[in-house]
Amino acid sequence: MLLAGFYLMGVVLLAAMAVLDWLLVTRLFTARAAWFEGAVLTVTVLLAVAILRGMFAFLRAGRLSPVPHGVAVTPQDQPELWEQVCAAAEVTGERPPDELYLVPEVNAGVAEQSRLLGLLSGRRRMFLGLPLLAGLTVPRLRAVLAHEFGHYGNLDTRLGGVTMRGREAVLHTVEVFREGSTQLHYAIGALYIGYARMFLRTSQSVARHQELAADQVAARHAGRDATAAALRTLPVLDAAHTHYLEMYAAMGGPLGALPPVGEVHGGFRRLLAARTGERLAALSAGQRPPRPHRYDSHPPTAERIALIEELPADDRTDGSADEPAALTLLHDPDRVFAALEARTLPHEAVRLRRMSWDDLVMARAVADAEGWSRPLRLAVARTLRSAAQVADGAAPARRGAPAEKVEDAELPGLEEVLDAFDRGLLWMEVADRIPKPTQAARLTGASARNFIRPKVYDGLAGMIHLRLAGTGHAAPDIAWSGQPGLTLPEAWEKDMDDALDAAVADTPDTAPLRALLAGTHRVSA
Repeated sequence: MLLAGFYLMGVVLLAAMAVLDWLLVTRLFTARAAWFEGAVLTVTVLLAVAILRGMFAFLRAGRLSPVPHGVAVTPQDQPELWEQVCAAAEVTGERPPDELYLVPEVNAGVAEQSRLLGLLSGRRRMFLGLPLLAGLTVPRLRAVLAHEFGHYGNLDTRLGGVTMRGREAVLHTVEVFREGSTQLHYAIGALYIGYARMFLRTSQSVARHQELAADQVAARHAGRDATAAALRTLPVLDAAHTHYLEMYAAMGGPLGALPPVGEVHGGFRRLLAARTGERLAALSAGQRPPRPHRYDSHPPTAERIALIEELPADDRTDGSADEPAALTLLHDPDRVFAALEARTLPHEAVRLRRMSWDDLVMARAVADAEGWSRPLRLAVARTLRSAAQVADGAAPARRGAPAEKVEDAELPGLEEVLDAFDRGLLWMEVADRIPKPTQAARLTGASARNFIRPKVYDGLAGMIHLRLAGTGHAAPDIAWSGQPGLTLPEAWEKDMDDALDAAVADTPDTAPLRALLAGTHRVSA
């Protein structure tokens, strides 16, 4: 009844305005009030246009849009995956999907092409995230699949499927009204938004019971332990995937480069294989769960897990160490990852160069080191130029004057920078020429040194990385279990931090750093 009321509200409003316009034209029209009646007619016409737009949105609310960022797979392409999907649909009493798409998110879902605000169902489509398949075992995937089909099954209420479809359609319609371009459109939209809130509040308990009922079906299909483990794993996988995208997949962004074909998404498998469960869980530790939507149909995850664990024990354990990854259900996963990459990367990415992971790590480490070291090298170059001008009798540049341009060929090398430190120029001249926020420019003495010291440290470390990479003493390390970067010689790994601390102290001492450099030169010789 509520769904029908949402649909019929527009018809009632249009009928009321039609009656008002008819009365104005046939009964109340007078020459004296023609301007007022004309204004009323204009307003009602504009309101009718807004209502008709909303009613058109009703008709489109259940349509399935194209999937530009997914790879469609048929039962002939991936029979083992489709077998799992169909088994999950059967156990919930639902029909299997007509289409199956593999997408790049840690997510799974079923969408239906419904009509009349979800009162009638239609074509069904399922989405499965490749990162989800990479991170779940087959039993845990079975639990996720059964849960998704359980949304549309009549599990604890005869109208559960209608409620789920209706909520999706109502939310779509409300979004259309929020995109209105006129005040009248907003005014009509406010009526529908208010009605939608009432419907969502009323149906929320039904939707939440449907979620819990779907969990129960998943536990019966895949096992109690596997279902609870899947719920625990999903937020960990989501955090790990976000970390992978930021730390690894986007590594070549500043360089205009990409990992090997298929590795933009496929590299996530390597991160999962290299990290234990504890290391993966650490990526999500301390993160706040996303704030739930006011009308979210999902109960808290902890509550869902607790209810699942209250079920009687069955003879199926999680067995995650012995179970294969769900990705093994795919035939030729490398080809699937490459196809997904072709569908998700922007067109401009075609022109980007492809690099191996090791080459990518090395190129990014060198680029980062150049970025860290450049402010320090510029400051030293300007300090040395100013000192040379004083020695020649010329007036040095006054403080606050625009900095003179320094060509790359004029930037000092590592030894020149260390010589400048030994001459006592670091805290007298160089530090003042390193860019800093306006507020920090007012600092003096120890406060100023403590503020700028990390920038000097990073600049010097960047120059060392450049030196070691250029002489072949640093090797790239993709470090799937840690953080990608350079592997330095043992002596540098052991003593570099202390040597850098000595070089940037209040009284700089470059001897430890020079000793490490001398040892490297001896090894090279």
